[in-house]
Amino acid sequence: MKIRASIAAILVFAAGLWWFGRDLHQLATADGAGESPAYRLGERLAPVPTAAPAQAAYRQVSWDDLLPPGWDPAAAFKGLDLSALRDSDQRAVDALAQVQALWNNAPINEKLNKTRVRIPGFLVPIERRGMLIDEFLLVPYFGACIHTPPPPANQIIHVRPAQPVQGLAMDAVWVSGELETRRVDTAVGLAGYRIKADMVEPYKRPQ
Repeated sequence: MKIRASIAAILVFAAGLWWFGRDLHQLATADGAGESPAYRLGERLAPVPTAAPAQAAYRQVSWDDLLPPGWDPAAAFKGLDLSALRDSDQRAVDALAQVQALWNNAPINEKLNKTRVRIPGFLVPIERRGMLIDEFLLVPYFGACIHTPPPPANQIIHVRPAQPVQGLAMDAVWVSGELETRRVDTAVGLAGYRIKADMVEPYKRPQ
């Protein structure tokens, strides 16, 4: 079920994700075979070393690598007194529109164009047939584009897997393929990057 929040609360939460909460700790995996690990709203995936030969063909990148040098994702919130904003305040409406416009036009890291990468993230389905997903967005933290507003465009990757993948919204996965600095506008969010994925694999928590 989607979280219902006021405009002011959305702004505070979005600011917190970038300014204060980028290193949220993971929750323990649920006990029992076949159960999915529980993630907290805003949680990111911990990096793990590349091991298998098939993975070594790709450069493992982090979401911070997708940010161009010197770009500050929290700059959209500077000058805003978030504690003073209320639901009925037009300034809250205007501030949210301003943040969304700035994040939709967030610059990308052109140096990564045509790079074979491997990156972990959360799956947000766009096109699916039952449990099979033909197209999805990869996002850096749990709940993005579903329970919270979309992150900046340079923190969203549009993915077309070579073969349909089976999964659910917010499944944690690894995506491997050639990264393109190409903007893709979807009904769920505006992606600054695109990958034609060679592999989509389940993400497993580091032991």
